[in-house]
Amino acid sequence: MKAARIHRFGPPDVIELDDLPQPAPDRDEVLVRVAAAGVGPWDALIREHKSVVEVSLPLTLGSDISGIVESVGSDVRHLKRGDAVYGVTNPQFIGGYAEYALASARMVARKPESLSFEEAASAPVVAVTAWQMLFDYANAQAGQAVLIHGAAGSVGAYAVQLARQARLRVFATASADDVSLVQGLGAEKVLDYKKDRFEDVVSEVDIVLDMVGGDTRDRSFHVIKPGGILVSVVSSAPPPADAPTSVRSVFFLVDVTTQRLDRLTELFERGELKPRVGTVLPLDEARKAHEMLGGAPHKKGKIILRVAGPV
Repeated sequence: MKAARIHRFGPPDVIELDDLPQPAPDRDEVLVRVAAAGVGPWDALIREHKSVVEVSLPLTLGSDISGIVESVGSDVRHLKRGDAVYGVTNPQFIGGYAEYALASARMVARKPESLSFEEAASAPVVAVTAWQMLFDYANAQAGQAVLIHGAAGSVGAYAVQLARQARLRVFATASADDVSLVQGLGAEKVLDYKKDRFEDVVSEVDIVLDMVGGDTRDRSFHVIKPGGILVSVVSSAPPPADAPTSVRSVFFLVDVTTQRLDRLTELFERGELKPRVGTVLPLDEARKAHEMLGGAPHKKGKIILRVAGPV
């Protein structure tokens, strides 16, 4: 089988297309014939050896996948050969850019029928991240106010949609080009982060979701109500010295599970969540996909590798 791998850490040109034997699943794994694989910034961090995830070389990049179950381990009960699935490969976030990928059975679920394989591969990490931010960590409730930084990004766009569905008041920051997009996702007020100081417009929110970090994160503590919370997926730094002590903060790493994917599937099937696929490339252009992660031009939305034809 073909797999996009690295034998040393470094820039996109370290990615090579190798021939490997087809693997066999362990007792708690499934082997997936991959139709599509998502390309995310965490893949670049692993490639550059900057990730908090411990990996060893050589390795196949990629975590988000969709495809057809080829075989299952002896302990797997909720999936069977022939099932269309989506999810994440493993806690190390590797192994997905391949014609066949092993995946932890607890991290995959049946694919939403309403989504194409490419759409499904765009969703697992970012949609579950947004879900966990709002509901597992912020315990969001209807009627609360949330400020979402980076609302046009992959995680932010899902966070806006999920917050709207949960009947929260949604405020957001984004670039000027993306204001109308974020408004269309359900935000009540969208601020141009380059022109507007959000603290001059937004105050007394219950929740801040941070996908930006730095000064934006630090300033956000001052617009949160006493007892409110800031949830970040980009910064584990302690709150700044002048942050109110009545405001909590948390940083976390996403945990994609079958149960969380199943809840998201319900929303996809009802049309209450919409995926955003950007540029789609064949597997042998994984290097080009990583150049896009680094800033090369591409369509807005999640970059996808098409691994197989119609399945």
